Amino acid sequence: MSPKVQSILRFSITAVVVVIAALIAMAMWRHYMYSPWTREGRLRAEVVRVAPDVSGPVSAVAVRDNQLVKRGDVLYQIDPARYQNALNQARGNLAAAQASARAAGASIQVAAAGAAQQSANASRYEQQYERRQRITGSLISEESRTDALSAAQAARAGVAQAQASRQQASASQQQALAAVEQAQAALDTAELNLERTQVRAPVDGYVTNLEVRQGDYATAGAAKLAVIDTDSFWVYGYFEETKLARLHVGDGTRVQLMSGQELHGHIESISHGITDADSPTGSDLLANVNPTYNWVRLAQRIPVRIKLDAGSIAKGVVLANGMTATVIVEAGR
Repeated sequence: MSPKVQSILRFSITAVVVVIAALIAMAMWRHYMYSPWTREGRLRAEVVRVAPDVSGPVSAVAVRDNQLVKRGDVLYQIDPARYQNALNQARGNLAAAQASARAAGASIQVAAAGAAQQSANASRYEQQYERRQRITGSLISEESRTDALSAAQAARAGVAQAQASRQQASASQQQALAAVEQAQAALDTAELNLERTQVRAPVDGYVTNLEVRQGDYATAGAAKLAVIDTDSFWVYGYFEETKLARLHVGDGTRVQLMSGQELHGHIESISHGITDADSPTGSDLLANVNPTYNWVRLAQRIPVRIKLDAGSIAKGVVLANGMTATVIVEAGR
């Protein structure tokens, strides 16, 4: 083979290798820049911050760190003595209010009987007065007629007074019944507070980072421990903005954990906003745009929520909030 042919052959082989390398580099670049996958995935779960509804010292802790609990299981106990005393007092107040209501009912009956008696007396005195008015001549004195009139008027006043007493007794009964309702509400609250001294798990999950100890003081509304909901795991994939055009809600996904285990899911939603750190609001409420001198512009990462398919988590797979994962979108699945 002549030197000229060898030179052409070497040039041709070199050119083919360069072209192949260029095509491979271009394909890898397009795959990296535009293919719907990302290595920036995070396994997430709902973290329930469990806070007591009542305050008091912790008398017992019923769970261990990282223990699996079921909804309704007791996590820890707050000293119930104070709330038991409040319940006993509420029961006594309710009994006293009910007795007052019964007494008010009896007073109404007495007032009603008095009003009936006064009404009967008024009717009798009025009839006597009318008979004396019909008698003419000297058969009855004027003084007797006057006395009959006075007795009839006094009887009518007695009726009015008896009716007022009855209305007062009715008002007292209404007040007593309202006091019974208030005492019943206080009793219900006392029972609820006593029940809430047992702090229970709101969901099925794992107790994590347990720092509650017997003797600690628990304040109502202040979270003392966290429970990770085992039924709420999902994945956040942070995709470059150059790949969003190939992502659609409902697309199937493969989630590869760094441990090598694989999960399956689908795109549930795509975020529509992230914070612009380069353009904060200035003191005069105008955009504070910083000048940039970067020749290379990096694509922003947009969060995409991945819902894991039911049954895709194999038995024995350990999931933890914050795990790193690779997310690969399979549009055709």
